[in-house]
Amino acid sequence: MTNQPREQWSTRTGFLLAAIGSAIGLGNIWRFPAIAYGNGGGAFLLPYLVALLTAGIPVLIMEYSIGRKYRMSPPAALRRMARPAEVIGWWQVVICFVIATYYAVILAWAVRYVGFSADQAWGDDPEAFLFGDFLEVAESPGMISSYVTAVIWPLIAVWVVVLVILAFGVRRGIERANKVFIPLLVLFFVILVIRALTLDGAAEGLDALFAPDWSELDNGSVWVAAYGQIFFSLSIGFGIMVTYASYLGRRADLTGSAMVAGFANSSFEILAGIGVFATLGFMAAQAGVPVDEVASAGLGLAFVAFPAVISEMPAGSFFGVLFFVSLVIAGLSSLISIVQVVVSAVQDRTGIRRIPAVFGVGGLVALASILLFPTDEGLFLLDASDHFVNQYGIALAALVSVVVIAWVLRKLPELQQNADATSAIRLGHWWRICLGLITPLVLGWMMVDSLRQEFDENYEGYSTEFLLSAGWSVAIGALLIGVILTLMPWKAGGEDIDLDMEAPVERKEP
Repeated sequence: MTNQPREQWSTRTGFLLAAIGSAIGLGNIWRFPAIAYGNGGGAFLLPYLVALLTAGIPVLIMEYSIGRKYRMSPPAALRRMARPAEVIGWWQVVICFVIATYYAVILAWAVRYVGFSADQAWGDDPEAFLFGDFLEVAESPGMISSYVTAVIWPLIAVWVVVLVILAFGVRRGIERANKVFIPLLVLFFVILVIRALTLDGAAEGLDALFAPDWSELDNGSVWVAAYGQIFFSLSIGFGIMVTYASYLGRRADLTGSAMVAGFANSSFEILAGIGVFATLGFMAAQAGVPVDEVASAGLGLAFVAFPAVISEMPAGSFFGVLFFVSLVIAGLSSLISIVQVVVSAVQDRTGIRRIPAVFGVGGLVALASILLFPTDEGLFLLDASDHFVNQYGIALAALVSVVVIAWVLRKLPELQQNADATSAIRLGHWWRICLGLITPLVLGWMMVDSLRQEFDENYEGYSTEFLLSAGWSVAIGALLIGVILTLMPWKAGGEDIDLDMEAPVERKEP
């Protein structure tokens, strides 16, 4: 086995589309509208914008700088900064492994719902259809007792598509796929929004979303929600952007790229909010109830509320197909980026070629996904894993990485110099203040507030035993496995890899 020359994006546009595709995922469509609605409506856009400018874009720039400077995946890049920091990178890799296993399952559901939309297979009760007929969910969390074949086959199809795209590489696979996915996603969602705005009750739905409640700005939890949404939607904190930026050329504009990616992601979230609440306004009008009685988030929005709307609206089947195809596209672009982190990390540490890495490492992720989640207990496992990995994986890893880089290693001036050397917009003191002070304080408060809620009441009323086995163990296990991977004596071509050597400088620029 020998180390291969590192690939590069063919153009800056290709990189931006891939970065935007990673950021725009399922959370943009079903999480942002509900978060905004529940935290002051239109007034929420102010703390959201502040969070974007003081945390989201600064962290994006930091991760772009790390990736391009060291031209490695997170474990190798952080090890070049300081050997002990490598553990943070492997922690992020394991987090990506876990997220990929259940994220693919939601895509499999969306694939099936594309077909279900055609004949509105959910009938008069979309909720009973989802949890009973389709997912065959057990009455309560316990041991896996059966597999759901209706989910297994689309899940296998999702993994085949993801692994094939990854096997073609960064330029011929990920970049080309996103050049198709992102324009299609935007086109389909614009059509959906235009259709939603023509529905009876759309104005009431939009008023419910955007009517500002300025008194909420005095509520600290609203600001925490804004920062949380930025971190969970921008694909920062768990290695994706470090990995993607490692394929950039030496003269790429980092600050400008971060601005474009950050505002493109936020623009799509607002577009999604318009489409979702215009549709919920129609649903409320049809039922003769206020919008707050039909507003929901997550799986309930996508797989229960929207099917109910589709059954009521004219040409609902067409609307449904477009909506679920959009979910599939948004999810695929994000899932590809998540798995790429794991593949890239193993490649950098072992020197194996891309195709063996994709089908070996990616195949292992797919196998775990197929064995655990298309089961009668799959929904419970997914819910607990997602909650604890998001709260005590992504957010905590982001906090630790920022603190280590800014306070312990004091690398911000060096990274700023690297970014300024090729960026049209130069970073000022604001960037170091945001990363050294504002971001750690907000993330730290998020951790404290989240832990307080965990100890006050069990998440979703699950038993303590279940949360320990499917929630806390997953979050803590990700860190412990990261430590173990750091301590392992990795070899490539019979020789220990020296990750402190200077990265080669490629001449070809995007």
